[in-house]
Amino acid sequence: MYVLGVDIGTSSSKGVLVAPDGTVRRSAAREHTVDRPGPGRFEMDGRHWWREFAELARELARDVTVGAVGVSGMGPCVLLADAGDEPVRPAILYGVDTRATAQIDRLERELGKDEIRRRGGSDLSSQAAGAKIAWIADEEPGRYARARRLYMPSSWLVRRLTGAYVLDHHSASQCTPLYDVGGLGWHRPWADAVAPGIELPPLRWPGEQAGTVTAGAARETGLPAGIPVTTGTIDAWAEALSVGAHGAGDLMLMYGTTMFLVHTTAEHLTWPGLWGTVGAVPGTYNLAGGMATSGAITTWLSDLSGAGYEELLAEAGESGAGANGLLMLPYFAGERTPVMDPRARGVIAGLTLSHTRGDLYRAALEATGFAVRHNVETIRAAGGDVRRAVAVGGGTQGALWTQIVSDITGLPQEVRVTSIGASYGSALLAAGLVGEAGADAWNPVSHVVTPRPESSAAYDELYRLYLRLYPSTASLAHELADRQHR
Repeated sequence: MYVLGVDIGTSSSKGVLVAPDGTVRRSAAREHTVDRPGPGRFEMDGRHWWREFAELARELARDVTVGAVGVSGMGPCVLLADAGDEPVRPAILYGVDTRATAQIDRLERELGKDEIRRRGGSDLSSQAAGAKIAWIADEEPGRYARARRLYMPSSWLVRRLTGAYVLDHHSASQCTPLYDVGGLGWHRPWADAVAPGIELPPLRWPGEQAGTVTAGAARETGLPAGIPVTTGTIDAWAEALSVGAHGAGDLMLMYGTTMFLVHTTAEHLTWPGLWGTVGAVPGTYNLAGGMATSGAITTWLSDLSGAGYEELLAEAGESGAGANGLLMLPYFAGERTPVMDPRARGVIAGLTLSHTRGDLYRAALEATGFAVRHNVETIRAAGGDVRRAVAVGGGTQGALWTQIVSDITGLPQEVRVTSIGASYGSALLAAGLVGEAGADAWNPVSHVVTPRPESSAAYDELYRLYLRLYPSTASLAHELADRQHR
């Protein structure tokens, strides 16, 4: 019997129909755009998520029997809905949306910055869903007065499919400061103060069954009524599950529009500049990091130059390590970890008239590698023990990007046979195969990318320059950010 996995992403919703042996029999996607109503603001109409899910389900499940459904989505997002489950406003997206700076400052003063990190696992940042709820309460009190429930993409789909109002523990742990990581539950005093009037959802683990498909949802989606639906989680954690990177010592590197890193630990660790969260599997914790842009920069360069990715990759390969003396800061939409600076901006240093678009593209790929190394070194400083790295996402399809990251970080990276990502991880959850051998049985290792010593030595020197570039340009970048209107 088949399982269906669907993920609601930043630029598209993707679905896969997976056979019992893990083979992807069908896949489909629906592209969408993100609304940007102002500087640092990223939103989506949450009703689109359900419409796209229903379209994908009908396309993928035609003429076959689906036995279970798994869901995931970008996050942490804030979709507030009224008592009738109508959204009171568009959903505010995850860390790319930087609007809640005043609320972050206020909550740190009221609750204490160190106490927030101790209890919630993370400093307040643009990633914190709780601060965005506070923004709506402060800036849009009329809308907030109607709000009764909190959803993210995965929990919104679960609600529409099953009628269940639930959220997974991992997603909740990114609702800082509403969740107590040590206590594995909502911290009621802070939740009542930051999100008054919101009925916070009961919590379950991503692989637990949230409910079954209702008759009404069956009519809209074409799925059989009564089949189980898992609780689901945030996309990056579903991606980690898809490649088996959820054991202590594992590090998942997600190559996509943004770059995400998830390191799994057996104990709860906290550190300034990282997100300390609950893991997707009971009994685990994470130190996580994320770049605001990575693949988004390569898309930007492709759009500017009019060249396709294969052509640019070939030219970047000819450029060679160091991009002929170019060095880039990849902070084109601010930066998340470890600098936590929404007003940071991209920098391209060393440009001359002799540089080519291949050099620029190479510098963008290397900038990702330097940012990954910066995050990995911060994870180790926090007490993390990175013993295995697993790569996933669309960026693993070309060999150059992963090779550059291994050369810069010194980390070998496993690449699995299937790198579709979160939708595949959601299907694995639906199949009940998250465990020691689940991903190995479905998705074995294809190959390992190993660092090249000759390139690593050159990158060690450039990395030291990279670490100097942000402190040297930050004040200027902030002044320029204040002049920007989109």
